[in-house]
Amino acid sequence: MAGEPTVAGVGRERRTVALDEAYAVGGDLPLPGAGRTLERWSALAALAVDDVVLARLAEAHADAVAIIAELTGEPLPPGSRWGVWAAEDPAGVLTAAPLDGQGADWLLDGAKAWCSGATLLTHALVTARHGRNRQLLAVALDAPGVTVAGDDWADPGMKGADTRQVIFGRVRARAVGGPDDYLRRPGFWIGGIGVAACWYGGATAVAAPLRKRVGDRGGDPHAAAHLGAVDVALGGARDVLRAAAAAVDARPEADHARLARRVRATVAGAAVEVTRRVDRALGPAPRARDRRHAARVADLAVYILQDHGERDLAVLGADVATAAEPGWSLGDSRRIR
Repeated sequence: MAGEPTVAGVGRERRTVALDEAYAVGGDLPLPGAGRTLERWSALAALAVDDVVLARLAEAHADAVAIIAELTGEPLPPGSRWGVWAAEDPAGVLTAAPLDGQGADWLLDGAKAWCSGATLLTHALVTARHGRNRQLLAVALDAPGVTVAGDDWADPGMKGADTRQVIFGRVRARAVGGPDDYLRRPGFWIGGIGVAACWYGGATAVAAPLRKRVGDRGGDPHAAAHLGAVDVALGGARDVLRAAAAAVDARPEADHARLARRVRATVAGAAVEVTRRVDRALGPAPRARDRRHAARVADLAVYILQDHGERDLAVLGADVATAAEPGWSLGDSRRIR
């Protein structure tokens, strides 16, 4: 695999070390729903405070660890770097066929879009079409028949995540679970909240220059008001992440789709609000003169587009409208006498 992508915020000479550290963190996190979910999400958020791109790559590796643990219980090869390539694009369809009709060995054929870490990873979990079903498979990226397309990423945001198309020409892969198990498992939506934890960490870092400005200068009610609004947005995002972690640990086998959509929309909205407020309060100087801040803002702006926005909100709205209970109660409504 060729290519030398630059990871935002990390000098070229430190790139390999930084990536190794990020993947080590991602592989060593507590599994979601096992009683330490807040610790897991806090670690991902902390990574994003330092570097949004590294957090995005580490989160995907951590997600792969959790998926394999949930579906097979097998350990990952030592020192391996994993991604989860589950997005689908009509322009490139990946299909899978079992080698012997029923075994764990399959052949992958076709193209997979939106493959982050394409030249950085050793392995990936990929979803592929088999008839009407989607099958999750584990594939070694040094296998014969794997071809990474050229880098055509135009936006500076998330450039360092090295997202490309990968072509598979009858590549041998191993089934992870059964047909559609990847989407049906309880951990699917829990993993989606882990992504939001990274958004949250990135947003707190974007807010840091505004907090410093108000703290250093004082006497600027305009900047202070923006910082107050930033605190409200981040406080709401923090609280929903904490509540979600408690809910997931209390009922790890439950369907957390509604919860995940709420959390992701809340955190994504907070990230947008934080960026807007910081820009309004400080003007162009931080983006124009602080390369680290500019890269962080650009990375976060692209990363939160992983939230499906109005599509997820439409699903959420339909779910809430037809639910027996929308989940809006604050708790026990019995009067205290």
